[in-house]
Amino acid sequence: MDHLKRKQQRKKHTSILSYWTVRYLLIIGTGLLLTALVTFWWIQQEAMSNRMQTTALLAQEIADRSVSADGSLNVTPALHQLIEDRKRFFKLTQEMCVIITGPQGELLFSQPEMTEKEMRYELNDSLDAARSPEFKAAGARIQGNGKTRGQVMVLQSKRSLRYIPREEITFFSILIVFLIILSWLTIYLLSIKLAKPIQRVASAASQISGGKYNIILETEAKEREIHELLLSFQEMAGKLQQFEQSRAVMLAGVSHELKTPVTSIKGLVHAVREGIVEGEEAGEFLDIALLEAGRLQRMVADLLDYNALAAGIVAIRHDRLEAVPLLEEIVYQWKLTQDGEVCTPELQLPGEPLFLRGDPLRIQQILVNLLNNSVQAKQPGQMLQLDLRLEENPQGYAVITVTDNGTGIPEENRGRIFEAFFRSSGKQSTLRGWGLALPSAVCLPKRWAEASGLATGRSKAARL
Repeated sequence: MDHLKRKQQRKKHTSILSYWTVRYLLIIGTGLLLTALVTFWWIQQEAMSNRMQTTALLAQEIADRSVSADGSLNVTPALHQLIEDRKRFFKLTQEMCVIITGPQGELLFSQPEMTEKEMRYELNDSLDAARSPEFKAAGARIQGNGKTRGQVMVLQSKRSLRYIPREEITFFSILIVFLIILSWLTIYLLSIKLAKPIQRVASAASQISGGKYNIILETEAKEREIHELLLSFQEMAGKLQQFEQSRAVMLAGVSHELKTPVTSIKGLVHAVREGIVEGEEAGEFLDIALLEAGRLQRMVADLLDYNALAAGIVAIRHDRLEAVPLLEEIVYQWKLTQDGEVCTPELQLPGEPLFLRGDPLRIQQILVNLLNNSVQAKQPGQMLQLDLRLEENPQGYAVITVTDNGTGIPEENRGRIFEAFFRSSGKQSTLRGWGLALPSAVCLPKRWAEASGLATGRSKAARL
């Protein structure tokens, strides 16, 4: 384990800004350079094709001007000037050769001047194409009175045909560089935009790991995803802070609630053992110790049950139950454990049979928790009256409503009554317990619904 930690510490981490800008620059630079090379090659091919067409037109013009009015072959020195004029007009290079041959293939004209032997070296044996692969040739026949009087061949090097002016290359290079810089600047600004909220979240997470939960983030962002990220993290920090506070309250409550019966039991047993009390009084002390031990056992069982419910490891049955007899039996058994200050709950049940699907033991646990809460909230010196109503709602759920004439829930506590270990200030001083009755009443139906593949909410679990 230590070896892995040291290895992770030695590993260098790169910021989002550096990571993405460098890689994006390499990707976009490579892509644009490849695009530029392909485009440059395509421009050269197009330039070669266009210049060869121009060369063929020049060869045809020279052939037309080499025929006199009577149709005979007439090669004049004026062709030199014509060729020079056309080279300037069509922006042709100096690497061009014009050859005019007669009917038998004899050399009649050339520019630049060459011998018969040199002409044979430049053209192939049939005199209709260039001999060297570095040159391309365009030809035109000299026609007069329907007869072939000769042939014009214009040769140009492939290098000159593919030639692209330096100005165009410079402009194209500047355009590519500009696109690379613009693309890099775009991803750079985007990386900064994304890195800032992530850095804030990382800084807040570091503070949370150090035990500081009071985190305030600027959640206002134009981007929906970033806004949701910051808002969710802010809410998570608030829930962690609330959880930490609840944990501290829970530990304090657990310590207090467990310490009191343990101290009482220890004192009672010690008094009996030391002979401080004897006879019937000693028996009373032991009875009180047993009651405290039983109360302590129930508190531990409640705590274990809630933890099991919260973890979702409690087995839930899905029996088909008849609601009316079940509720009557639950109320009857509960009333046997109460004193005379609690009236028998008035049941408002449907006239027709209503069947449920659930766990009878868990339903009893929920209702007993709710009824016990009503007893704890009764008005001092006043008879507690309870109403329990069963009805079916349009969504197909059975709604059980428990009402009483007790003190009610203060407005400031209504938002927290379903929190685990929460008790109002009055109950903290007068009653002993964990504050798990209502959270369990909500948690049990929720676990049942999840196990059944249904969705449920607090209002469908119990109506107070």
